[in-house]
Amino acid sequence: MQFPTHRFYEDIMALFCAGVMVSLGVTLYSSNQLITGGTAGLALIGMHLTSLSFGVLFFIVNVPFYYIAWTKLSKRFTINTFISVSIISVMTDYMPLFIHIDNVHPVFAATVGGMLIGVGMLIMFRHKSSLGGLGILALYLQNKYSIRAGNFGLLIDTIILSSSLLMFPIEVVLLSVMGAAMLNVLIAINHKPGRYQAYVEPKKPKNTVIFNPEKA
Repeated sequence: MQFPTHRFYEDIMALFCAGVMVSLGVTLYSSNQLITGGTAGLALIGMHLTSLSFGVLFFIVNVPFYYIAWTKLSKRFTINTFISVSIISVMTDYMPLFIHIDNVHPVFAATVGGMLIGVGMLIMFRHKSSLGGLGILALYLQNKYSIRAGNFGLLIDTIILSSSLLMFPIEVVLLSVMGAAMLNVLIAINHKPGRYQAYVEPKKPKNTVIFNPEKA
């Protein structure tokens, strides 16, 4: 898959904006004890099993996948993903210093949280980045075997969320499934090979007379 070329400052600005969206989405999920898929979901589950914060767990879980990104995708993708993961890890842990959510409806938290994370991921994909972890694997499979990243993500999220039934109430898992579906539908519809390639209209040959039947 061919990516458009962006300058370094364009990548940094885009990845920061994407990090804000993803961090807000995770904050909405955390406000209702919801779970999402991918490495973010693993980090959220880890919060309930350990005393570590989401940011620390999210950073640690992603470390092993950088090898796949570095060797199978590209160095630039690996560096940009490391930047994205670092931004989200720090921003999510310090988000309570800037915003405090006292009450939000669980359905709103699930759907809007999923949309925010999904849009953030789309921005990352466009700038040769990802949420790391299973997202790296999803992009590798899409580039190598034409397996849609959204479809693969939906399968992985289903496995993670199904496993969470062993630890969380059924209503929490159902709301989490709603959010994961929203997230992956956004990616499956909008992230396709060639979607971000620019189209250049071919130039018309000189001295060409265009026939207009209405003026004939």
